[in-house]
Parts: sequence; structure tokens; C-alpha cells
Amino acid sequence: MCITPKELQHQLGEFGYYCPVCLALDCHLMDCSETADLTHAAVYRRRYYKMCSKVHLAQFLTTPDQFVAPDCPHTLPQPHLLPRKLTEVELKNRFPQQVEMRGFCPVTYLDGKQRYEALVRGNMQYAVEYRERIYIFETKQKQDKFLRLPEIYWDQKLPNKVPPLCEPVPLTSLPTLGYLEQGVAVSVIKAMTAVGCLKPKYPFLSIQRSALLYVAYYLKAFNPKSTDYTRQKYKKKLAMFEENCALIPYLISAMQGNYRPPSERPIDFEFKLNRFLALGDGREKQ
Repeated sequence: MCITPKELQHQLGEFGYYCPVCLALDCHLMDCSETADLTHAAVYRRRYYKMCSKVHLAQFLTTPDQFVAPDCPHTLPQPHLLPRKLTEVELKNRFPQQVEMRGFCPVTYLDGKQRYEALVRGNMQYAVEYRERIYIFETKQKQDKFLRLPEIYWDQKLPNKVPPLCEPVPLTSLPTLGYLEQGVAVSVIKAMTAVGCLKPKYPFLSIQRSALLYVAYYLKAFNPKSTDYTRQKYKKKLAMFEENCALIPYLISAMQGNYRPPSERPIDFEFKLNRFLALGDGREKQ
């Protein structure tokens, strides 16, 4: 439309960045301010209007009078009655103001027919301010639904009995078994599964020590709290460990039967045999 953002701001229609078609047809407050482009914008009587979709743009262009004053069935609420999103920083700056409904998601609660099971805690990441009150929501979809229809969801009362507040429990406060279960159980199970599937036997080491070394390398290679450099380092060590373990079944298979002269042996036989013997001499470390 070849207009500057400043010109758009100064000549916006009475609905601002809200879609007039959504407001007229469904009484929905569809905020289009997050969309920078003007693909679904229209100019009418020297005023600019933004629509939320191509379909609504076509409807507006067909009969614009029914979507603007004085013929539009619904008017945009006053600015102080419009909901707006809050960032996590803005939410923290509002302390000590408390969130409404004790932090339960109002959309989930009402859509769940206000049953006890529908009392779900909201996420601070999805916060909205409406009528000087703060609400938090379970998901972004629930937040968007509240922004469209705040009048339906804002004024609800909680039942006398609500789910208890789940306070986070520090891992260090748990007993040893509980600490291991909550902190490393998943990683240990994955490592034990991997060693059970591979059944490694390192040259010149016992089966027990081979399994312990493999588990140790695996835990270090897939530790999510390690740096990427450390994980890559131990993934290479793990791969080398597996290659050395594979020497035993290879040599057993290659050395079966009668003696064969060097010219009839596999190409990599001498290399792998020397590598195997080097492990026994201690010249090659794990």
C-alpha cells in the first residue's frame, strides 16, 4: 500500500489494530498488531483497517459499511478494558500484585465446565493483564482464546477445595536412593540398556570391567549437563571402545580353519591383529 508505519498509526480506523470483521461477526477481539505486513489491510474513507485473514479482508472489501461506524454491531472497548499480553519481565515488575484465580488457568477451568479436574496451573510465560488484573494460562492457545473473549473468562470464582500447590523439591534434600532415582535414573537405565544390547568384551579385560568402562563412557558421552565439547570427546572414546571390542569376534572369525599365507588373509587382518596385541602390551590406552 506504499504507506509508512507512522502514517498507518496516525490514520488507523476506530478499531485500531483489531480486526473489525471478527468484532462485527463474532464479537472477538482479534489483535493484528503482531503482524507487521499489510497483506490483509484495507483503506476506507481515508482510514486504515487491518484484518486477520484473507477471507475477512474479502468480506470487508465487499461490504465495508457493515463493519465500520455507525453500522457496525459492536464497538471496540475502551483502551483500559482491552486485554494485553505481559512478558515475564513485566510480570515480575508487577510484584507484589498476585495473579488471579491463585494461578489456575481460567480458560481451562471454564471450558472444563468448572470441574475440579479442570483446575490446571497456568504458566508464567503466558500472562495477560485485563481490568488491572493478571491471569496466567496453561498454553499459548488458551492465552489467545482469553485475548479474543476476555469477558467470558475473566470473572470466575474458584471452589472452596482446590488442588494443593506443588512446591519444587530440591534434589539434594532427598535421601540417597531418591536422589539417584530423580537425578540419574533415566541416564543409568539408558546406559544399562546399551551395554546389555552390545555385551562388550574389551581385549585383555574381564567382562565385568569391560561393561563398567562402557557404562562410564556412555554416561559421559550422553550427559545433558556437560558441554558439547566434552560430550563429543567421550562419544569418540565410546566409538573407539566399541571398535576395540569388535576386534575379538573379528579375529576369531578370521583365524578359524587351517593356516593361510599372508597373501590369502583379509586386507585389514594384520592391522587389526597388531592393534589387538598392542592393547595387550599396554601400548594403546582405552
